[in-house]
Amino acid sequence: MTPLQRYIAEEIATDHADGLMSRREALRRLALLGVGTAAASALIAACSRGDGEQPPAQPAPSEPPARGTPPGMDTARPTAPVQWEGPDGTLQGAWAEAPDARGAVLVIHENKGLNDWTRSVAGRLAGAGYSSLAIDLLSSDGGTATFADPAEATAALSRRAPEAMLADIRSGLAETARRTPDRRIAVVGFCMGGGLVWRLLDAGVPEVAAALPFYGPTPDNPDFSRSRDVAVLAFYGALDDRVNATEPAARAALQAAGLVHEIVIEPDANHAFFNDTGDRYDPTAAQDAWRRSLDWLAAHVD
Repeated sequence: MTPLQRYIAEEIATDHADGLMSRREALRRLALLGVGTAAASALIAACSRGDGEQPPAQPAPSEPPARGTPPGMDTARPTAPVQWEGPDGTLQGAWAEAPDARGAVLVIHENKGLNDWTRSVAGRLAGAGYSSLAIDLLSSDGGTATFADPAEATAALSRRAPEAMLADIRSGLAETARRTPDRRIAVVGFCMGGGLVWRLLDAGVPEVAAALPFYGPTPDNPDFSRSRDVAVLAFYGALDDRVNATEPAARAALQAAGLVHEIVIEPDANHAFFNDTGDRYDPTAAQDAWRRSLDWLAAHVD
C-alpha cells in the first residue's frame, strides 16, 4: 500500500476499534482499498486495544448529546459550485465569497471528498471575512457527488498519487488568487487534507501566507525550508494517538526551517474533533480551534 492508503486503512481499523463501525463494514471498506481479508483482520487487531478484543457494546443514549451550533455557522455565507481548468482537466469546487474580503482561504477536504460539511467550512470562513474555495480532489473522477457510496469516494482518493493531488491544490490556490486579487491566501486542511497541507509545505508554497493543518499526518523526513514565509498553525486532538505519533516530526521541521508556528493539542479531543457531523466532534475543542484560527488569519493574512 502507498502511505496514503495505509493511513486511510488504519483510520478505518481505528474507527472499528473505537466502536464507530462494525467489523463487517470495516472489512468491506478495507476491501475497497484492496486489502485482503487476512491482512485486514491483522490490521484491525493491531489497531484494537492490544488483545484484539473490542470493548463491550454500550447502550445508545435516549437522546444524542447536545452539540450546539458549530462555530461560525450563524454568519456563514452561501457556497456555489465552480469549475476551472486544472493541470489535467477541469477541476470542481465550492466558492463562498466574502463582501470586502480581508483575505482568502483554500479548503482541503477529508478523505470523504467534497461534501456538505466541507462546504460549510468554506461558508463559515467567508462569513468571517475570508472568501474561500473548497476544492474537490475527486474532480478527475467526475467529482465527489458521482459516488453514491462515501466509502467508494474514499477508496478513489486513496488511489490518487499525492503529487497529482498537490498539483490540483496548487491550481486551486491559483484560482483562489484569481478570484481575490491583491489579497493574501491561507490554506486549511482536515484529516487527509491536513496531511496534504504538510506535504504542500514540504514541497514549497511561497504563494501562501498561512497554513492550518488539522490533525493531518506528517510526511516522512519533512523539510519546510522552501516555505519559509508561511505562518503555520497546527491542530491535534490529545486522544488521537495515531496522528499524534507524527507530530514531533512536524514540530522539528517547523523549528529547523525557522517558520512562525504554533502547535495546539486540544485536551480530551480526538481525531476529527472539528467535524460537527462526525462521532468524534468536540464542541469545546472546535470552538477553541475556530477562535484560534480566526486570530491566526487576522495576524497573518489580513
